[in-house]
Amino acid sequence: MTATSFFTSAPLLRTSARQLGTALVGIAFLLSASVQAQTGSYPQKPIKLIVPLAAGSAVDNAARIVMQKVATNMGTGIAIENQAGAAGLIGADRVAKSAPDGYTLGGFNDSIMTMLPNLQAKMPWDIQKDFEPISLVATVEWGVVVPADSAIRTAADLIAAAKKSPGQLNYGSGGNGSPQHIAMALFASQAGVQLTHVPYKGATQAAVGVAGHEVQVAFQGIATVSSLIKAGKLRLIAVTTPKRLPQFPDVPTVSESGLSGFEFNSWYAMMAPAGTPKPILQKLHAEIVKAISDPAIKEQLFGLGLSPKGTSPDELAADLKVQFAKYGNLIKQANITAD
Repeated sequence: MTATSFFTSAPLLRTSARQLGTALVGIAFLLSASVQAQTGSYPQKPIKLIVPLAAGSAVDNAARIVMQKVATNMGTGIAIENQAGAAGLIGADRVAKSAPDGYTLGGFNDSIMTMLPNLQAKMPWDIQKDFEPISLVATVEWGVVVPADSAIRTAADLIAAAKKSPGQLNYGSGGNGSPQHIAMALFASQAGVQLTHVPYKGATQAAVGVAGHEVQVAFQGIATVSSLIKAGKLRLIAVTTPKRLPQFPDVPTVSESGLSGFEFNSWYAMMAPAGTPKPILQKLHAEIVKAISDPAIKEQLFGLGLSPKGTSPDELAADLKVQFAKYGNLIKQANITAD
């Protein structure tokens, strides 16, 4: 007998208060046992992590580092599936519509969670109703990149060039509403300059576009462009952190080299479909914290410009509300659109 049929059955309605109390205790015990049966031995099969962004993007790189360790610690397989397109809307929709059993998860950036919903008039899902937060795994540090042989060497140079030729400088992004788009739109708005947006199908493609001189500049997660910087195909001219990064001590911040007070970063967060049992969410959170506490994993993340966090599901839910309101205000003030 299911809990629903038990509650609506006529004999239960005629029981005494003591009998009713005893029955409810019994139901609670059965429900608890059922959840334990579902989650106690979790996972019993491989887990799929859908990353709605291009392979090689900052979130994808972070996911592969962390989830490989999680898979090893949990003794299971974790398949990472990239589904780029529409700045993450399509892949996120798949996660939202998946079974809430802990075997399909989402690796999202904060653009998917807090920027796109503030840009799109119609959304196929609601970030606060259709998903369960697991953890803010890491923040992604950002920077401004140009082709290695570009005459633009600082953020001040970029602003000067944009003022000299309004609309003539092109910047690449991972798509309309992507964090690359939002970051540059905010920069342009605060600097009082006009640049032309060239959306690509993903952040990785946009980075390659800069390296190939298809566009002149881009804001990018450092984890996305680190290999191109090391290969001498891109130059990092500024970082968007409050202070210089230890990995790039000679690279100034945007704030100190062209636009005072400007800061930007993004997230790699783990989400699950709404209705996923809390014990599963808690187990996944614990495994993520365990993985990013490993010194070797920390070193890999820091080396790519990623800062491990490991917040709890409740903390991530609270952060989402704050970030959603923050970007809603910024997007409105800067008059940023999804076009």
